[in-house]
Amino acid sequence: MAPPTTSAPAARDAGRPRPKKKARRTPRQIARGVRRRARRAAGRVRRVWRRSLQLRVVTSTLVISMTVVAVLGFFLLQMINTAVLNGRVSAATAEAQANVTTVAGYLGQVPPPTAKPSVPLQEDDEVTMTSPVDQALQALAKRAGSRYSVVILNAGQVGQDRAVGPIDQRSVPPKLRDAVRRDRAEPKAEYISASYLDRAGPRPALAVGALVPDARGDYELYHFFPLDDEVDTLSTVQQWLVVVGAALVLLLAAVAFLVTRQVVIPVRLTRQAAERLAAGRLEERLKVRGEDDLARLAASFNEMAATLALKIHQLEELSQVQRQFVSDVSHELRTPLTTVRMAADLLYESREEFDPAAARSAELMQNQLERFESMLADLLEISRYDAGAATLDVDSVDMRDVVLRAVGDSQPLAERKTTRLDLRLPNEPCMAEVESRRVERILRNLLFNAIEHGEGRDIVVTLGADRDAVAVAVRDHGVGLKPGEEHMVFDRFWRADPSRARTIGGTGLGLAISREDAMLHGGWLQAWGMPGEGSQFRLSLPRQAGAELRGSPLPLVPPEIEIRRTWKGHTTQVLLPAAEGGLDAD
Repeated sequence: MAPPTTSAPAARDAGRPRPKKKARRTPRQIARGVRRRARRAAGRVRRVWRRSLQLRVVTSTLVISMTVVAVLGFFLLQMINTAVLNGRVSAATAEAQANVTTVAGYLGQVPPPTAKPSVPLQEDDEVTMTSPVDQALQALAKRAGSRYSVVILNAGQVGQDRAVGPIDQRSVPPKLRDAVRRDRAEPKAEYISASYLDRAGPRPALAVGALVPDARGDYELYHFFPLDDEVDTLSTVQQWLVVVGAALVLLLAAVAFLVTRQVVIPVRLTRQAAERLAAGRLEERLKVRGEDDLARLAASFNEMAATLALKIHQLEELSQVQRQFVSDVSHELRTPLTTVRMAADLLYESREEFDPAAARSAELMQNQLERFESMLADLLEISRYDAGAATLDVDSVDMRDVVLRAVGDSQPLAERKTTRLDLRLPNEPCMAEVESRRVERILRNLLFNAIEHGEGRDIVVTLGADRDAVAVAVRDHGVGLKPGEEHMVFDRFWRADPSRARTIGGTGLGLAISREDAMLHGGWLQAWGMPGEGSQFRLSLPRQAGAELRGSPLPLVPPEIEIRRTWKGHTTQVLLPAAEGGLDAD
């Protein structure tokens, strides 16, 4: 038996994975997507609304204009309706009063004995009846023509109801009949929807009723005046009011747009000039046109910009002079300091031959000279940063060795302060392109600061790395930092407690130089702290020199603080130096 054959397309498709069917979205997912898109659209509208003064002014003018035009149009339409309908009522009432007099005159005659009942009359019908009602009906038909219809009713006599025109006698409203019977003096009017025999639907009409007294029974006389012309007129007036109101609103919006444009454009140009001025383009100026308030604003802005540029230039010169002075003084102090240092070393070595007071003086002079030399070296380093002369000599090093050397330099001080250093280093090499001398100086400054303020408690040194960056965190459990001090701790000569003396002979420039070293590497040096919880300093550096640092492999806030804040609802304020990139991926 031959094996089954397979077509070429089927053979090709047999080895291909079948495409997965697209999962159908549930109603809840669809609703969530719609809400998300609506929130995005609302957010874009809010941003445009907040940022555009011209849009707010034009929209406000449009809304106010629409409200005013709508109110005025409503009252104007009401006044026109009242005037037209009142005129119609007055004319209809006068016509009805005249017809009442005519009918009363015919009903006052003595009818001939051969009077016969008649049928409802239409226009141009020949009247052959001699009844007074029929005679009155004939007179009303000639007078009314096609302008209105008349219905005569007599509740006391059967067969006396009459109608002139194509009006249905059932169109007489009961409310109007009751009013006519109660008040016999004047005609009564009411707006109704009348039914006509020659039309399928009702028509708007004005019904006017009056009572004609008679000895044989009171006759009720009802006139029906069509209001088709009035309705068409009022509808046309309403349409024109809407069109004119819309045109007026659009015209006012266009006027507001043009007026605000004359004000917004100079303000916008001023804003752009101010932004360029803030960006460092001190030569930016505005064009002055005319002599109005906006022209004076531009002139004042130009004067301010010129004064600001002058002041900035003066401050730059003063800062340059100060930096040059510090640099020159630091260099010039090296020669006499070397001489004093040689003499101090000689006295310090011979202190055992002196009396106790002189020996103590030699020791104090030796200590202060060491501090003076350290401060002089720091001032020279700061002056290099201020002058922009600091450069990097990078090399690929293992950050574990850098951390170990910095910890080894800090170990004697930690032993004097009875502080234990807890190292947490990874097992794999953490290679990075850095200048090891500067990084070691950063870590020594962080360790010395932690030892001084750690109050003898353990200090944890953690090294972490990921694909793009390496980080070293120094955590102490001392006095901590108050909210806002995370910024100031890197300022020159700043101390959290000015009354507290330095116990390790620092110069007050260590953290400032450390931040400059970190920024020179393209990294961050950040601080966190809480009163009573200690502090943590984190150094983050890119693995490749010149690469942009986007995140840190170590958290800035210690993990135990994060856990406590999550489970106990404690809120911790984390402030990062703005110059070092702000908040990162942590």
